Amino acid sequence: MSSDLYRFKYDEYGNTKEIIVYASGDSARSCRYINKGTAFSEDERKKLALDATLPPGVRGLFDQIQSSQKKVNGKADDIEKYIFIRALFNRNATLAHALINSDIESYIKLIYTPTIGLAVQQYSSMFRQANGLHFYPGNIDSAEDILRRFSHRDIRVAVVTDNHGILGLGDQGAGGIAVCLGKLMIYTQGAGIAPWHCLPISLDVGTNNEELLADKHYLGWRQHRLKGEQYLSFIGRFVRAFRNVFPNALCQWEDFSPATAFSVHDAFRDEIISFNDDIQGMGAVAAAAIFSAMKVKKEKFTDQYFLIHGSGTGGIGIARTLMSILVDLGMSEKQAAKHIFVVARDGLVSTERECQFYKKPFAKDPKVFPWLKELDPTNIPAIIREAGITVLIGTTGHEFFFNEEAINEIKKNTKRPLILPLFQHVSTSAKLCQNIAKWSDEGILIGTGNPCATMDALERSTGISQCNNAFIFPGIALGVLVSGASEITQDFFIVAAKAVSDMITDEQLQDGRIMPPLDSMRAVAKSVALAVAMCAVEKGLSRPCIYSDFQPNGDETRMAKLIDRMRWKPEYLPLTPM
Repeated sequence: MSSDLYRFKYDEYGNTKEIIVYASGDSARSCRYINKGTAFSEDERKKLALDATLPPGVRGLFDQIQSSQKKVNGKADDIEKYIFIRALFNRNATLAHALINSDIESYIKLIYTPTIGLAVQQYSSMFRQANGLHFYPGNIDSAEDILRRFSHRDIRVAVVTDNHGILGLGDQGAGGIAVCLGKLMIYTQGAGIAPWHCLPISLDVGTNNEELLADKHYLGWRQHRLKGEQYLSFIGRFVRAFRNVFPNALCQWEDFSPATAFSVHDAFRDEIISFNDDIQGMGAVAAAAIFSAMKVKKEKFTDQYFLIHGSGTGGIGIARTLMSILVDLGMSEKQAAKHIFVVARDGLVSTERECQFYKKPFAKDPKVFPWLKELDPTNIPAIIREAGITVLIGTTGHEFFFNEEAINEIKKNTKRPLILPLFQHVSTSAKLCQNIAKWSDEGILIGTGNPCATMDALERSTGISQCNNAFIFPGIALGVLVSGASEITQDFFIVAAKAVSDMITDEQLQDGRIMPPLDSMRAVAKSVALAVAMCAVEKGLSRPCIYSDFQPNGDETRMAKLIDRMRWKPEYLPLTPM
């Protein structure tokens, strides 16, 4: 077991200060946390029985990064670059993170969206080495014993998926764990949560993807998905095991289908410290962009009317966050709901048609909005006109939603409209990109979702910002860990959104930028963490930090100090052979 090879030693702030090494020779070099490759010093080589197993020259971390950059650049395409970085992480976690940190804007597109979608789809065919845990009906009853094998790593954050709603790709079976792996790398990059404190987990309850079930190379549990009581019982067994082994760790739910995402989050939020990034993270990043836009427009949040296309986890997550903000600003829930309109596949969500429970707070009653009776519920420009929409948000839809006619209508309602195309941009059309560039030139405020090559070019050349959840979830986690928060509330995401918005300079706002640059992710996470931690104190949710001897005791200055000192940096740690 890996616990026999090494042990981590921590300083008073809970940051790793050295690694006690019990292994030697190939066993030491094969451990991703111990391995330094050619950077092992002469003394370390002798004490760890590595003498003569490496070339005599010693190459430091800086030189290793440069060498790795050249290797990445020499790969034929993004998926090959992804494979290289993942393989590097499996050999040498510190070097992999140092490489990513050297150019976070470029490498985040390889370790996460959009490349991660390809990695998910090709998971079984390109499988090389196991990472994380795969629970399925054959081993879920042993979940607690399995999780205890990782106790020596002091797990602080787990990203957990049931693989059902992957990045707009739908049910991808066992491949969904690749998203967890990528997301945890961002937790490390942004929040400084060391890679050994991170655990990716797949809850493999089967798949309804017939192509995967028919694929002889598919590595997942080859059954149709559990549902109903069987499904909830499976999730419940995992939750109880996780709570018993890691009661103070954060569990981030990832890529559940809308039908289960809200139910799972709501059912277990009181049992483990948890949140769903697709719901709450998406809501917070959209809110951050809107807070910034209000500074540019010099308008009130309460004077805005929002139209959201997409009634899944992202769309309803945004709607829930907007409602919470409007209520905080003095509205009743009933008043706030009148400002938020949601469009599903069959058109505007209304009380005239059946809808899932999570959509009902936003279903519009024709008695309150008489114009609904005469309106085609899929006519976006007409909805914008009748509802007085000033902010257009899309989590799906592409040209159907963001078209010339719709934009012409919204310009009649406000001098500077805000549009947020937050869907995945893997296949963004040239026409939409041309329109976005034109609208930006016209003074429309724009924030886009996760990157692709066509959008990247636009963001560099025009005043368009990237609304990436990476600005939110790392800071949420760090703030929860340092404050010892007993639960994660919606308030945390609202203060996180405000903290992100406050990181934008006046000059950037004048240029129409409504989100910080991605290379400031680490600084943003620090600001978000402090806001979240102090919110936990204010709401009476803070407890002693279990990971640190140094206690902030609710003091903001001490909390900021703990946040700064707890964060791991991708630098080689001292090794103490035993």
